[in-house]
Amino acid sequence: MKANIRGTEIYYDITGLQITPKGNSFTEKPVLFFLHGGPGGNHIHFKNDSIDLQEYAQLVFIDQRGCGWSKKTKKSEYTMENNIEDIEALRKHLGFKRICLLGVSYGGMVAQGYAIRYNKNVDKLIIVASAPSYHFISEAKKNLEKIGTPEQIAVCEKYLWNGKFTSVRAVNYYFKVMDSLYIYNKKKRTRKKFSSKAGPSSKLKNTLAYDVLNVGFSGFLHSFNFIPNLKKITCPTLILAGSNDWVCSPKQSRIMAENIPNAKLKIFKNCGHAVTSDVNAKYIKEVASFLQKHNGAY
Repeated sequence: MKANIRGTEIYYDITGLQITPKGNSFTEKPVLFFLHGGPGGNHIHFKNDSIDLQEYAQLVFIDQRGCGWSKKTKKSEYTMENNIEDIEALRKHLGFKRICLLGVSYGGMVAQGYAIRYNKNVDKLIIVASAPSYHFISEAKKNLEKIGTPEQIAVCEKYLWNGKFTSVRAVNYYFKVMDSLYIYNKKKRTRKKFSSKAGPSSKLKNTLAYDVLNVGFSGFLHSFNFIPNLKKITCPTLILAGSNDWVCSPKQSRIMAENIPNAKLKIFKNCGHAVTSDVNAKYIKEVASFLQKHNGAY
């Protein structure tokens, strides 16, 4: 499904019932918007690692503008500001009064921006393996100097830090070199190669919009800073992090937890940046428990 909003087409998919029968009565589950990472990723991995959450919420999977199966637009439109406003436009388009948000990595940054600006529209906020400001980049560079191989340091300098990916082949090479740092429990998960095209039906392939990623890492990711405004997020907030995350370290999650008034922080041991797959069962348990709790202080 695609929503024609704010001059573009945003792809979304919905699974799970919002209103479900319970004996002679019914229950109403929360609506949970999933915000993927990148910039430039897509929603597909959520359908593998987060689908079990449909027991506890109605799930809304979204591809940010220019990403996945959403419409490609001008590079100048691939901004965090537009990602935030697109979420609000989609909320209105779907007719939801209030929503819950789950953002992973860059998606967690977008989620923070949305919750700061539209706090009254957010029931609960879940931030996974993310950061509140541009400072995460300098810290990630230091972490990489300590634990990375010469090849890993070189590939980040060539492609990532200044947004200089030139092809899907370059993206696949980057992740081939870097996977051991992103995914701690390598035996539990193997990253699929990205494709430059998305085919129909059974031939549907994963895609990464490296042009969107380039815009972020060559621009706004080096300047955004939500820390002074995190206190404006008053909804119950769950922050999840991996103890071995090199790019969005636990330190970044602690900063968020210290500045968001009603936040709970959980750091998983033996877990990298890929929290949703590295410790999948524990991730599902934490999010499910959080969704089922009544709103209130921890």
